[in-house]
Amino acid sequence: MQDQLVIYNTLTRSKEKFTPINKGMVGLYVCGPTVYNDVHLGNCRTFISFDMIYRYLLHLGFKVRYVRNITDAGHLEGDRDEGDDKFSKKAKLEQLEPMEIVQKYTLGFHDVMRQFNALPPSIEPTATGHICEQIEMVKQILANGYAYEADGTVYFDVEKYNKEFPYGQLTNRNLEDLIANTRELHGQDEKKGRLDFALWIKAKPEHLMRWPSPWGWGFPGWHIECSAMSSKYLGDTFDIHGGGMDLQATHHTNEIAQSQACNHKAPVNYWMHTNMLTVNGVRMSKTAGNGFLPGELFTGNHPLLEKGYSPMAVRFFMMQTHYRSTLDFSNEALQASEKGYARLLAAIKTLENLKPSDASGIFINDHKKACYDAMNDDFNTPILVAELFELVSVINSANIGKTPLTANDISILKELMHSFVFDVMGLKDEVANVADNKVLDGVMKIVLDIRKDIKARKDFAASDKLRDDLNKLNITIKDTKEAAVWSISQQ
Repeated sequence: MQDQLVIYNTLTRSKEKFTPINKGMVGLYVCGPTVYNDVHLGNCRTFISFDMIYRYLLHLGFKVRYVRNITDAGHLEGDRDEGDDKFSKKAKLEQLEPMEIVQKYTLGFHDVMRQFNALPPSIEPTATGHICEQIEMVKQILANGYAYEADGTVYFDVEKYNKEFPYGQLTNRNLEDLIANTRELHGQDEKKGRLDFALWIKAKPEHLMRWPSPWGWGFPGWHIECSAMSSKYLGDTFDIHGGGMDLQATHHTNEIAQSQACNHKAPVNYWMHTNMLTVNGVRMSKTAGNGFLPGELFTGNHPLLEKGYSPMAVRFFMMQTHYRSTLDFSNEALQASEKGYARLLAAIKTLENLKPSDASGIFINDHKKACYDAMNDDFNTPILVAELFELVSVINSANIGKTPLTANDISILKELMHSFVFDVMGLKDEVANVADNKVLDGVMKIVLDIRKDIKARKDFAASDKLRDDLNKLNITIKDTKEAAVWSISQQ
């Protein structure tokens, strides 16, 4: 299956067969969070998407070095080297050390990723932990003639670089168009060109986060950190670099330029980008008032949310849209995902108790191929989900005796459902631990015995009321010929 994987490459704007540089190791780098504030849902979508990609590469048998950085220095309020450093500003406002801010929001980010069941990366480097590497890279770019110093700040010379390499290749823009659409900034007269960006920034005396360098005390520009850390851990050229589509025009464009200017080679073979989030068709943002944090989504504590949604229901919701497509949040869509997620889990539990037949009513290998074909086509999770629901129908049909399944069919079905639902899509049974709790199981046995006595007295109204009250707590009672059974539902 490894040689059938096709990936959409943002750089070439086409799907390409995935061929790793080193057969023994896939290098995957994803731009991580800027930890001066709570991680927002748009970031979460990117990290969940690349967690799925990481998981599928592992599932195919690749050995993967997954690097996801933490930006904890050098990120100014504006992408064009303007405004205050976000970490210093936050620290001053809250009267804390910058690293207290970093620690608080890094721990918060890790907690959110844990709730979304994201695997930790192989390496999680920080910008502040790699100041030496960034300084050395700036020195090399200067030595190669693609940068210049101006009063302690080092700028990348975009126009000089563009004479040899297409600066706007990632977004398919030429330099003239980029310059025409860039506003002129005041107070930055030391720049030679309007598109030039800072590799190293001179620190003011009151600046909290600063380090010594050959150009005086300062701090790194935002873009240089990813180039320095990715090359250190993955090499001068590696396989996959990912992030949100909002990083294409500036951050990733500048990463390519820096790395090429330093190492004289393209840094990445496949560039991958996730699309934006919308809410009821409107782009999600703080200014629009329609942005919400993961915690608000889980608790429902937001004016736009009718209720809270579990992390796995949200993760499953995200898997139903391709990572390169716009993802639109709505209560209706989230609630539909809850029900679909519950159907998947119920089918997997049903599968465990199916009795095999001598004959088969399906071509199970066709379904297996369809699952892999979906994921091998640029990680197409919506098509995978549709195929998994086809298998849910097969399982439910077999459970009522309509579709015979051999022991081999059942074995392959178990493998497919567990591999793609849990291992690849990264879902887990959130209610399993609750449903298996011995105390709750004992309580429900008592409740069902009481309900049995009520029905024996033919007080069906009281029996139905007890069932309906339990249903409001997401506990479903189902009456069978043998006895009533209970389960935790996601509806």
